[in-house]
Amino acid sequence: MPTGLSIHIGLNSVDPAKYDGWDGQLNACENDARDMAAIARANGFGETVILTPDGTVENITTALRDAAGRLTAGDILLFTYSGHGAQVDDTTGDEPDMLDETLVFYDRMFLDDELYSEFRRMSEGVRIVALLDCCNSGSGIESVQDLLTPEALESQFQTRDPAGVEAASRLMPLFKQQQVFARDREFYAGLQRELKNAQDGAGDPDALLISACQDNQLASDGDVNGLFTARLLKVWNDGAFEGGYRSFHRAIQRRMPAIQSPNFYVTGEPAESFLGQKPFTV
Repeated sequence: MPTGLSIHIGLNSVDPAKYDGWDGQLNACENDARDMAAIARANGFGETVILTPDGTVENITTALRDAAGRLTAGDILLFTYSGHGAQVDDTTGDEPDMLDETLVFYDRMFLDDELYSEFRRMSEGVRIVALLDCCNSGSGIESVQDLLTPEALESQFQTRDPAGVEAASRLMPLFKQQQVFARDREFYAGLQRELKNAQDGAGDPDALLISACQDNQLASDGDVNGLFTARLLKVWNDGAFEGGYRSFHRAIQRRMPAIQSPNFYVTGEPAESFLGQKPFTV
């Protein structure tokens, strides 16, 4: 019988000492992690829940590598993240928009290439599902910096006040992204080079990503759940949903505003039999 392992991360804040005084307060990310863990548990997954102060790079990579050591062909990894998203300069030139997307962990930004590198540790044939409820979480090629005009902000959040947008969305403030990257540029540039060299000639993991929005959009926080997770839970309907991952994505998308359009993205060559399974099937 296949094994299912899941990792659920919810960060309602970050360490201000690591982000030049910014604490990244959010409301609903820990609830998202707990609710996704409940779905995983009900469907036979062994779950690991990592909440705010424990959401460090070391703890999360340890959990991923533990899963890589336990899962074999036919097994499944479910990875969910709720928190801030960001973008930093791509210093290696392998991104069309010259930006790397990041997950904003408690102690530092975690590059999307780092996550893919961890997924590559999984044995061939392991099914990988990632659900990301954060800003900049799709795989588009436009920069969010180009689109956050006052008019766009007002359209999505009914305010032109950047502080109001920060409170309502899961976007690490642009000036803070730039400030932290400038401070730690040497570290991130070295990490990007290391990851690029490691990826040369390496195959992509067979993974499915359903994200809260496109790379050039913002993901809304909420009082109980993030908007994406709230709609996902409604569609899932305590397991009453019938259909595969594509129809699951479309059903969530239909319930979202046009200004926050969840993305469906695959890497490698995941089998159609996997993509056609009912979500969260071990």
